Amino acid sequence: MKRPVTLGLTALGLVAIALAAWWFVSAPPLVSLARPQRGPAVDAIYATGTVEPVRWAKIASTETGRILDYPATERRAVAKGDLLVHLDDAEAKADLREATARVAFLKGDLERYAALVERSTVSRQAYERVQSDLDQALAATAAARQRLADLTISAPLDGVVLRKDGEVGEVVQAGDVLLWIGQDRPYWITADVDEEDIPWVEPGQRSLIKADAFPKRALEGRVSEITPMGDSVNKQYRVRVLLPADSPLLIGMTTELNIIVRTEENALLIPEGAVAGNDFVWLFDDGKARRQVVELGIYGKGLVEVRGGLTDSDQLILDPPGDLQYGQTVRVRRR
Repeated sequence: MKRPVTLGLTALGLVAIALAAWWFVSAPPLVSLARPQRGPAVDAIYATGTVEPVRWAKIASTETGRILDYPATERRAVAKGDLLVHLDDAEAKADLREATARVAFLKGDLERYAALVERSTVSRQAYERVQSDLDQALAATAAARQRLADLTISAPLDGVVLRKDGEVGEVVQAGDVLLWIGQDRPYWITADVDEEDIPWVEPGQRSLIKADAFPKRALEGRVSEITPMGDSVNKQYRVRVLLPADSPLLIGMTTELNIIVRTEENALLIPEGAVAGNDFVWLFDDGKARRQVVELGIYGKGLVEVRGGLTDSDQLILDPPGDLQYGQTVRVRRR
């Protein structure tokens, strides 16, 4: 008599399990809600750059030679035309003397040949050969004079010696950079901005600056110049951000910039988790899910600006299920 009772209880248990499984599968999805909020939104373009003087020059030797005199010292103020570096010019002076002497000799020779041509003693072709030799000698003299001048390097502008490489006695090669000269102030940051961002950058825009040397300082500058021609290889444009006179940044420091291209002080903001696609969100409307097309703007830290399609009183479904349907009943998760 006890066996049928056991079977009945087992059947009831199976029915309960089946009902629980059915409820789990068919129950409305559980969702969390959020409301839009008001706050500032800032749209900025990121770039990296290096601090440089606004006016400066990198000075390299155009000749190979040994440094004979090096009066330039770092931090020293110099005026345009001041001697910076003097390379050994003994050989260049000897070459110039030899070239000058040859010019003098050929000029005398040319005069004699001119007189002989008049008397038909020598041919016109002989005279022209001497003239050609003289022309070559004059060119060699000019080259020797230029080489001698190039062994003396002078300041191309007023400024301060920012950096000096090499010492007296060292041999430098043509093209070696010996000095950096620039004006002590003002400074700017030369940054590279991606070509897809450059249409939004304009002179006068504020730039927030971060430097490892001053991690706790809020630094700023303003866009001063944008190069009209970009780098086709790296697909970037050069942007210069002018620093204020009291900026603590030093020449050569690397920086990160956020160039502010648009600000909204009272923007309508929603959590990033409420954005279901590029142009829509899901709203909770009287217990059901409703898809709403929106116009999105600035993306920030966890928040997204909504420029159209929502009101402050709308209730948003956070992290909506991927299979959510329009008009589907949903349950609100209790906090």
